[in-house]
Amino acid sequence: MDKILIFALLILINGCNTDINEKEYLHEVSDNLSKIKSATYYSTGIASAPGDTAKFTEPITQYYKIYVNPADTLVGASSATFARHDTTKMTDFYDGKVRGKCYWDEQYVKVDSFQNHPYPFRLVYYPFYTKINEIIKYSLTTEDSIKTDFTDFGDSIHFSLKIYNMHVYFHIKPIVIKNEYIPEDEISQFDIWIRKSDDLPYRMRSKWHHTTFFESCYNAKFNTTKAVDFISTDYFPSYFEIVQFKRQQRKPKSDLVGKTAPDWTLKDVDYKEIKLSDLTSKILLIQFTGVGCGPCHQSVPFLKQLVEDYKNKDFEFVSIETWSNNIEGLKRYQENNDFNFKFLKSEENVAKNYEVTSVPVFYVLDENRVIRKVINGYSRKTTDETIIKTINELL
Repeated sequence: MDKILIFALLILINGCNTDINEKEYLHEVSDNLSKIKSATYYSTGIASAPGDTAKFTEPITQYYKIYVNPADTLVGASSATFARHDTTKMTDFYDGKVRGKCYWDEQYVKVDSFQNHPYPFRLVYYPFYTKINEIIKYSLTTEDSIKTDFTDFGDSIHFSLKIYNMHVYFHIKPIVIKNEYIPEDEISQFDIWIRKSDDLPYRMRSKWHHTTFFESCYNAKFNTTKAVDFISTDYFPSYFEIVQFKRQQRKPKSDLVGKTAPDWTLKDVDYKEIKLSDLTSKILLIQFTGVGCGPCHQSVPFLKQLVEDYKNKDFEFVSIETWSNNIEGLKRYQENNDFNFKFLKSEENVAKNYEVTSVPVFYVLDENRVIRKVINGYSRKTTDETIIKTINELL
């Protein structure tokens, strides 16, 4: 009996030591990340749909130059982005005050100084290493409801953080998003893979109810430049015209209302071509959507019920995906959500012809295929009632 008690105590003591070692190791990784003042690296990003682990977007690899700026309390670092195949031409940048996009063929730069910015964060690239450092520091200090896991694979460490009942994004500081689209039991999960050879992260997964995003970094070089200030004008010719970004204001009424709907031919997830003219119901509802868009995903139960309720009436619904070109990923998304309606992949010109600037957006077409109503966004009950009322009036 004494041996059993001693063995149990040893397990308990070792378990406590493991917890302490985990925290010590995370502190060490955070210290290493804090030593990074500048960096260059390649980053590959890819996303998957809700309930899916496979990709629904094609991988995008870009080259980054970052300059850590502790005085920037919103982002934490300036950055320059380059295409993977040409690291001499900057495509996007953020210098701590403005963000910009370079148009090399047209020879101009569009800049956004964040005037009348509607968000509590800036829509820019948040550098891999500074973002992960904030996640680690948060996990070590927060009093929020969290769970952490720590797995040693020999040559690497997998650190997992789950934050319960909150929809959290990590920029330089955690940003909690609250709206009607987020489930009350939301879990925000962040997985970080760390190389033991240098105790620095190389891969990260961010997971929420509506999407999962992966980012992997390679060929990283740190603190190779004496300059820690990023000057964007050093990266494009002086003769480039600089124009100001104008924040679009949503029109109270679409210009398309009262006009014949633009024609299209698109493919479904089985690669079958479907034309607008193939849909012969008296009333047609078209939704432009995006896999990974929270409000779009929240609208699915209503739309499925709508199709069921109107199956014996002269009505049809079709959903057109605008965010992903991955047919196989879209097919899994359709199957996982058990769609009872047509689900098509959009083409750039179709979204442009319908003046789609954000999703979801709904178009109600009458029997002559004239657009009778355009409904932007999705709000439970309010949007549901508007769509049903419009359909009933036209039927």
